[in-house]
Amino acid sequence: MLLIAIARADDLTFGILHSRFHELWSLRLGTSLEDRPRYTPTTTFETFPFPTGMTPRDTAPKQGQGAPPCMAGDILAANIAAAARHLDQMRNTWLNPPEWVEWVITPEEEKAGFPKRPVAKPGFAAEVKKRTLTNLYNARPAWLDLAHKALDAAVAAAYGWEDYSPAMPDDDILKRLLQLNLERSGGIRQASSIV
Repeated sequence: MLLIAIARADDLTFGILHSRFHELWSLRLGTSLEDRPRYTPTTTFETFPFPTGMTPRDTAPKQGQGAPPCMAGDILAANIAAAARHLDQMRNTWLNPPEWVEWVITPEEEKAGFPKRPVAKPGFAAEVKKRTLTNLYNARPAWLDLAHKALDAAVAAAYGWEDYSPAMPDDDILKRLLQLNLERSGGIRQASSIV
């Protein structure tokens, strides 16, 4: 099993990485494991052209600073962050419905700084076990699709793509992202031709 962790606490990075744009880039530049796509950080994350001023380096808090300037004042970043929070909240509610789950923490866990964890209420363990992100995305209910479209629109606005719509072909998006990658590649990892 391979686990990739991108340690960030901001909704902006979460939103960009969950957008259609990063998904397409990752699927095209990632590798495969047997018959499944595999996220490869060196070819997907390190080469991905984040919107200007919104790279993880740009948005990382500096020593003694609260929210980075981009997060505090940029309306485009705030729109992405809000759409990402909405998506995350909706997914979490689906994964752990309040009528099926209670949130618990032991005194030892609390003392150690752990967050509360979901535990199925009596009679709901089997149902909660079926609630996985894989099952959610395989079903792709309308609310999930709409939340992703709102997130994608916010990220497209950050790129300055006023002509973006959900109907835009994947190859057109990839060509634009590749162009950005090539423009910014002076001494930084460059993506190979993806289209």
